[in-house]
Amino acid sequence: MPGSIRARFGYPAPGRGGLTRILIVTDAWAPQVNGVVRSLENLLREAPRLGIEIAMLTPETFRTVPLPTYGEVRVALTRPGVIAERIEAVEPDYIHIATEGPLGICARLACLRSGRPFTTSYHTRFPEYLAARFIAPARFTYALMRQFHNSGSGVMVATATLERELADRGFKRLMRWSRGVNAELFRPRDTSASDLPRPIFLSCGRLAVEKNLAAFLSLDLPGSKLVVGDGPARRALKSRFPEAHFAGALHGEALAAAYASADVFVFPSLTDTFGIVLLEALASGLPVAAYPVAGPLDVLGESRAGVLDDDLRKAALAALDIPRERARAHALTFSWEASARQFIDNVQSAHAKDARFARRSWLRRRRVPAPSLQS
Repeated sequence: MPGSIRARFGYPAPGRGGLTRILIVTDAWAPQVNGVVRSLENLLREAPRLGIEIAMLTPETFRTVPLPTYGEVRVALTRPGVIAERIEAVEPDYIHIATEGPLGICARLACLRSGRPFTTSYHTRFPEYLAARFIAPARFTYALMRQFHNSGSGVMVATATLERELADRGFKRLMRWSRGVNAELFRPRDTSASDLPRPIFLSCGRLAVEKNLAAFLSLDLPGSKLVVGDGPARRALKSRFPEAHFAGALHGEALAAAYASADVFVFPSLTDTFGIVLLEALASGLPVAAYPVAGPLDVLGESRAGVLDDDLRKAALAALDIPRERARAHALTFSWEASARQFIDNVQSAHAKDARFARRSWLRRRRVPAPSLQS
């Protein structure tokens, strides 16, 4: 059974190349465009250079349905037994559950039933997102999230601020996993790709209620406001703020050129756990204006590459005086290679501390079959 499943879904044969194999289970994957997907794509690219093989379990090979209130995102329809078979087919050395959606929930149940340890990561503030959409109170969702993550061997968080916050909420075995930036793609440019009136204040990301874009678009600022990205709130935002310029979703060189052509990057979100777009803007020589909250607080630190203020207009205007060289220099202290090393170290150290995994490793060395994943 595992062999036929492996062949059907294109999973590599066990032991190929002698690399350590990590299975990552994620509900967030292409064609979605968000920080979770970007983090995993870069991890997938860097891991082989570090002696690690990554196998992905994503919605691609499942029937999917649109996520309620967010039709652009499709989630998989499956059950724990099916995921258990997929896990067996991959024969991973380690398992990491990246998201709390249907695939993540089923993978967690499959691991708990079989005694397999696993790590998780806290990418998204679902309690705040659901509360913003009036779906569920944050307190209720935090209880579910705490139960989900505390059953694993460790939960990765992007920043020190988020780590402290989740620890105060009862989350345990927290580990730091920072992010990186492609500094070759996102770089200052000699020419501008925009003829908009200066200064150009740019915001980039998913156009959704939780991103708080209205706080940026309602500011009284000189020059132009440019928004890059797409999402469920785009039509409403364009209607409410007709003077702003909406470029839609951009990728690759077009996205990098948009960053480099602006003067200040405005990040109005109050709920992001990191903000990879902050690093992309900084690497492009763009100073940042943001609220003093988790994400910007940690990314900017003491660099003076941006301005954090509860008055976002004040921050945006003050950021105009920051040298672009300073922004670029700070971004270069982050890399996707360092991020991948941190992730791998977290996975290995968390599993090494888990007595269940220690026993499984001993059984594997003794060539005794591992416990069945079938419930």
